[in-house]
Amino acid sequence: MHGGSTNAFGTQQSSFFSEPSFADISQESANKIAELQVKLNRKLGPEYISQRPGPGGGPKLTYAEGWKIINLANEVFGFNGWSSNVVNITTDFIDFSEESRRYNVGVTAIVRVTLRDGVFHEDVGYGLLENSKSKGQALDKCKKEAVTDAVKRTLRNFGNLLGNCLYDKSYTQEVTKIKVPPVCRVHLGESTAI
Repeated sequence: MHGGSTNAFGTQQSSFFSEPSFADISQESANKIAELQVKLNRKLGPEYISQRPGPGGGPKLTYAEGWKIINLANEVFGFNGWSSNVVNITTDFIDFSEESRRYNVGVTAIVRVTLRDGVFHEDVGYGLLENSKSKGQALDKCKKEAVTDAVKRTLRNFGNLLGNCLYDKSYTQEVTKIKVPPVCRVHLGESTAI
C-alpha cells in the first residue's frame, strides 16, 4: 500500500483514487517505463536457451541458465537498478539412508527482486540432491540451487526477456530448432570461443 486516508476510527484506508497513477508521473518517466516495457516484451534469443533431459527420460526441459538471466537483468535494469534478497529458505527434508550411507536433501527458497523504483516480485525456487555422500555438501548445493531457481522464477515475472517466454510451449518448440554458433567472450582484448 502506498498511502491512504484515516477514517473516524483512526485506521488507514486506501482509496484507488488517492493512489499515485501514471497521470502523476512526468512524461520523461512515462517514456522510460514504455521503453523498459518494450525491452521486457521481447523474447529470449536461442543463444540464451538450454535443454536437458526430462525426469525419467521424458521430454526435454527448456530453461535458461541463472548467470544468463542475471546478465540480462543487469543489461535491462542496470547493474545497480535491481536487487535480490532471500525472504525465506527452508530445508524441507534431510533423509539419511543407513543402507547406502547417503543423503537426500530438499530445500525451498523464496526470493524478492526489487527494482530501483520499488516495484518488486517474489517467487519460490527449489533445490534437490539425492544420493550425496556429504550432508554439508548436499545442503550447500541445494540452498544455492533453490536461491538461483527462485531468482530466475522471480525475474521472469518482469517479462518475456527475463524468461517468461520459456513457459510458452509453441515458442520453445520453434526457438530450440534454431542452431546457434558458440558464444564468444572477450577477455582483456582477446576473443575466445566457449
